[in-house]
Amino acid sequence: MKLVRGAWKLLVAIKDGLVLVAMLLFFGLVFAALNARPGSKPIRAGALVLDLDGPIVEQPETPSVTALLSGGGENVPHQYRLRDVVRSIDAARDDDRVKALVLDLDRFGGGYPASLNEVADAIRRFRSGGKPVLAYATAYTDAGYRLAANASEVWVNPLGGTIFTGPGGNALYYKGLIDKLGVNVHVYRVGKFKSFVEPYTRTDQSPEAKAASQALYGSLFGQWQEAIAKARPKANIHAFLSQPDQLIVAAGGDIAKANLNAGIVDKLGDRVAFGQRIAQIAGVDAKRPLGAFNTIRYDSWVDAHPLAKTGDAIGVVTIAGDIVDGEGGPGSAHGDTIAKAILNGLAKKDLKALVVRVDSPGGSVLASERIRLAILEAKKKGLPVVVSMGGLAASGGYWVSTPGDVIFAEPSTITGSIGIFGIIPSFEASLAKIGITTDGVKTTALSGQPDVTGGFNPVLDTILQSGIENGYRNFLARVAQSRHMTPERVDTIAQGRVWDGGTARQINLVDRFGTLNDAVAEAARRAKLDPTKVHAEYLEKQPGFAATLAASLNTGDDEDSQAGGDVFARVASERRATFARALGDARRLATGGSVQARCLECGGLAPVAPGRDDATLAGLVMAKFGIAGW
Repeated sequence: MKLVRGAWKLLVAIKDGLVLVAMLLFFGLVFAALNARPGSKPIRAGALVLDLDGPIVEQPETPSVTALLSGGGENVPHQYRLRDVVRSIDAARDDDRVKALVLDLDRFGGGYPASLNEVADAIRRFRSGGKPVLAYATAYTDAGYRLAANASEVWVNPLGGTIFTGPGGNALYYKGLIDKLGVNVHVYRVGKFKSFVEPYTRTDQSPEAKAASQALYGSLFGQWQEAIAKARPKANIHAFLSQPDQLIVAAGGDIAKANLNAGIVDKLGDRVAFGQRIAQIAGVDAKRPLGAFNTIRYDSWVDAHPLAKTGDAIGVVTIAGDIVDGEGGPGSAHGDTIAKAILNGLAKKDLKALVVRVDSPGGSVLASERIRLAILEAKKKGLPVVVSMGGLAASGGYWVSTPGDVIFAEPSTITGSIGIFGIIPSFEASLAKIGITTDGVKTTALSGQPDVTGGFNPVLDTILQSGIENGYRNFLARVAQSRHMTPERVDTIAQGRVWDGGTARQINLVDRFGTLNDAVAEAARRAKLDPTKVHAEYLEKQPGFAATLAASLNTGDDEDSQAGGDVFARVASERRATFARALGDARRLATGGSVQARCLECGGLAPVAPGRDDATLAGLVMAKFGIAGW
């Protein structure tokens, strides 16, 4: 008995010791993270490095501290806030400590065309100030080269090389699989161009959707080519787009050499050679290996240049990501959270105007309307409301834009998608294949409906289709009132069609071209204020301690993770992305909740955010079935 008690005491002591060690490690990490936060050290002269190892977005997600501390941090993609990137570049232009700007685009996750254009303009402004800009990648993506083309020196790894693909490509269609599984997909829709339901109802793209996509992608790709030609006139982009195989074969299969011959890049070299070149400008960092140079880290630079807080306050609310119901942090536009931020700002801050920044493909109808009503509260208080569309403001993203007195966009903004649909699967045929049937007593025609196991009846189908048509009429009415058009006129440019910003301005869906700063200045003028004497007051949920800790731990300063990928690595990455997209589509079909407002075409132009579409078979089977969207 004594032996048992002794063993038990030993086990308890070991357990207590392990708990104590774990707590010491945790608080040690907290202390280290908070004391090593960016900006805590003085900035010395050198090259400002933008190591963009992730996408440029309007509002970054907050990484989970739990995932980081449990070793899952390596799967948390870095995201770079658009306004921070632009502000950091502009601040560096006239600062003598910054000797050069370095663009490390090996792992760049891209961004919507309008966002890339804004960053490219900032790079061009920096370069016009007389300082060099140097870009490096093993293989540039189309998005990466949109930025690199503005550099004074474009480098590529001699074992890498760049080919351009342009927007577009194949999408996944599940009709064949759905038929084999016996799933009955009930579709209720208005709008011949509203293609979100097509992957679940067709085996290919409809002629209407294909025509709309060709027009959208053609316009955006044309703008991309014009921008590259303007930034880099000597680059023979046309030949590399029309006959890349011939140019690469002529270079003996050496893609990097073909890039050099076509003027797409200026130098071939590895990272050591690239670093030595920068060291000639910014100085050598003797404490680090060969090829190191004096570096100004991006996070430190941003932290040292915070947003202005002087002058009258112009409220800015950001609606970024999928619009979803409820409350939550950055990454998705949670309707309750955004509405609460607007209402709190109106009540507690002396706001002179409100700017609504939209960068969303749409989402929940309920959440979209919740946000719209909160914006209308600003108008009831007599505040001017100006909408600033970022890279994307489609479907529900346009819905929340309708209260604006004036709408700003960029020529490459993706907007419109004013259409409506609903989709709910049922599984009576699937269950029958394995011998499961249903039966019961019904007191009305709607008893047990919608019945995802026994099927829908005509009464429910009629009701749901009627509801969809009513929702579409409401959408048309809101747009018509906002844009001073008749519902009939809006209907001709709606029908779920997606437009580029340039065309959207021509058809009166937007008013002017301009950035967020232009929208803030316009809001100030409408409030009868001097635009130079106001500041943007961002109305958003502030991160808590855990989120701040996670951001500190997720600094992205891993010196060993510099390697990028060549063309073959890009193919492998796209294969993984395709698989993730399939899982994400299955999850959306299985777990969707309230009526949605989404844009299908926008996905092919979105920034790359790995890991966003994870799903498991068990999760799908156990999920609540049913999705609808508009």
